[in-house]
Amino acid sequence: MTTAQLHAAPHGEAEEDVEHVFSLPHTPGAVSGIRRRIRDVLADWRLATDVTEETLLVVSELLTNAIVHALPPTTLTLSLSRADRSGAVRVEVTDMGPAAPTGSSPDPDEHGRGLAIVTALASRCGAHVHPGGTSRWAELRFTADTPHRASAAVCRQPNMPLPAAPPEHRSP
Repeated sequence: MTTAQLHAAPHGEAEEDVEHVFSLPHTPGAVSGIRRRIRDVLADWRLATDVTEETLLVVSELLTNAIVHALPPTTLTLSLSRADRSGAVRVEVTDMGPAAPTGSSPDPDEHGRGLAIVTALASRCGAHVHPGGTSRWAELRFTADTPHRASAAVCRQPNMPLPAAPPEHRSP
């Protein structure tokens, strides 16, 4: 796997695994700047438009979540893996964990849906707490022949069990 900072991004290596690491300034305007830089990386990877747009949305939601709800520093790791005619983009945001409550809760009509959006778009996603902080990640799978459409995913929160299976439906 090749690992690169943004300005040393590898070009023309579509058949191998590639990873980019971005440090995020902990300011509200930082997400739009990182999105522009990531759009360039995704263009170099020659991904389908729908995969690119869904990846950018996942990046935005995970980064915004880290800025609003966590402590700095925040790091974004974006990686691509390809095998034959399929592949996956993995987005991972690591921060220093929960921030202290601010005293006012955000408007639920404007906030609070970010992780639900990530769950809807990702093939797999999750979170884990480790000595370096908290990492939230999402993986978007795609094939060269078929536009990416995420399957129903369950994103695990740190230290939370998987949800119970729904009850079986039985006809009388």
